[in-house]
Amino acid sequence: MTKRGDLLHLHFIVVILGFTAILGKLISLPAESIVFWRVLFALAGLLLYAGWQRQLPSVSLRKMGLFFGIGGVVAIHWLTFFGAIKLANVSVTLVCLSSSTLFTSLLEPLFFRRKISGLQFFLGLIIVFGVYLIFKFETAYALGISVALLSSLLASLFTVLNKKFAVGTPSTMVSIYELAGGLLTIVLYNIVVQNWKLFTTLPETRDLMWLFILGVLCTSYAYTASVKVMRSLSAYLIVLTVNMEPIYGILLGVMIFGESELMTRGFYLGAVVIFVAVFVYPMLARWQRSGKYRFLNGLRTE
Repeated sequence: MTKRGDLLHLHFIVVILGFTAILGKLISLPAESIVFWRVLFALAGLLLYAGWQRQLPSVSLRKMGLFFGIGGVVAIHWLTFFGAIKLANVSVTLVCLSSSTLFTSLLEPLFFRRKISGLQFFLGLIIVFGVYLIFKFETAYALGISVALLSSLLASLFTVLNKKFAVGTPSTMVSIYELAGGLLTIVLYNIVVQNWKLFTTLPETRDLMWLFILGVLCTSYAYTASVKVMRSLSAYLIVLTVNMEPIYGILLGVMIFGESELMTRGFYLGAVVIFVAVFVYPMLARWQRSGKYRFLNGLRTE
């Protein structure tokens, strides 16, 4: 698949990711239970697919350990993501995840040993201003916003780690080992917090249906496909595209949940600031490369 094809594929994945937050609110279980069942269904689905394709996972012990560790980061990201939805709502959580643009502009150069892009960092600061506006006008959701920002940092971290270490390994194998690491992480977490109910009771039928969709479609498929497209796209471009997720999620949230997703004018002002920063980047980067706009010369791109 061409780079353009991978980018279109990534946009399709983002539509599915936008529905993930909706499922997080539809499911009545706490965040740790949602993550456990999500990973369990996703891992089972991938193992069945790998067996059918005769692609049994086999990597070196070093890479296995790396993928298990990245899977642990993914599990904690999901835990904070669904936790933020329970503490705030879909709209607040998804908009705060757009701050991953700033985190990635700092983490990607760190892991790949190159200079920080001034343009990316500048737009990241604009996004921080947008998040500040949301904080200012949505004080009732302060804890949920804080948890969502932590989730955003973790999302940036595992995106950059996958970009660095997943190259050369089939995406299905990467996903299996990372989901296995995620499952181990969430099981250990529940043992530490003594959430024994998770291991002794099954979710209700309605929750199981949503969890199955969350695990198979929104995780097994989306996770494997996203690892695959990472090989031809930069981590920053991936995160930038994934920042479309709030648009789909917020629209779906308002349609499904109604007034509970409607926010103050300050929230939407902050959201607009974030979205403008996200969508203006490709244009500014293209102008900078053309050399026509001198005011961009001081903002180095990758």
